[in-house]
Amino acid sequence: MSANIPEAALDLAIRLADAARPIVMKYFRAPLDIEIKDDASPVTIADREAESVMRELIEKTFPDHGIHGEEHGAIRMDSEFIWVLDPIDGTKSFVTGKPTFGTLIGLVKNGRPVLGIIDMPALNERWIGCAGAQSTFNGVQAQVRPCGELGQAWLYATSPHMFPTGDFDAFERLRKQAHNITYGADCMAYGLLASGHIDLVAEAAMGIHDYCALVPVIEGAGGVISDWQGEALGLESDGRILAAGDARTYAAALKILNP
Repeated sequence: MSANIPEAALDLAIRLADAARPIVMKYFRAPLDIEIKDDASPVTIADREAESVMRELIEKTFPDHGIHGEEHGAIRMDSEFIWVLDPIDGTKSFVTGKPTFGTLIGLVKNGRPVLGIIDMPALNERWIGCAGAQSTFNGVQAQVRPCGELGQAWLYATSPHMFPTGDFDAFERLRKQAHNITYGADCMAYGLLASGHIDLVAEAAMGIHDYCALVPVIEGAGGVISDWQGEALGLESDGRILAAGDARTYAAALKILNP
């Protein structure tokens, strides 16, 4: 545990993931009413119930911490520590019975992500990252793999449709230089990168609940993650994400995104 993070924070993060998982799985592949939010994304009772339970646990344990949840909004955003919650990342996968959705739990200190969990309820898989410590996958150390050439890199993105027009052109330049492109893994792609199975993830139009938990996992596995300008991710980032297992591939990808 890093000295910059409260001793009980990692324990709470794990309890949050443990509490959310059975709620999410209760509704997975079950009949559901699906609502469409103002941004055209789907939401279900599973999203809302899981976030409510996690927020209650945070309030009991750290009542002075802020909370920013995708479904129930933000409170105490001027706090030193802010929990960032996405109860179901990949709701489209969830509602169509695809098991690659996840629960994202992040802790931000002074605007910088310092603790993150990527939990995959349907797969019984979990990545944990903490600033200053080695990331883990199901209790075993997670480590990115070397990939010195962009032309050898396996690239992931959730969907080609997530990119606004200008960003899509930049992504297409990157896609054409990479060895291969695969779509549709949602947050799991970042876990796969942390465990050394893929080399790059490039995405856009991400909310803070989509990326805050990813940062400590990637960095703690030896990888690099930033916005498309190479700036560190935080609460004010623009939602364009580049993650890589190898700093050489990262540098090459960054140049292509910013010609």
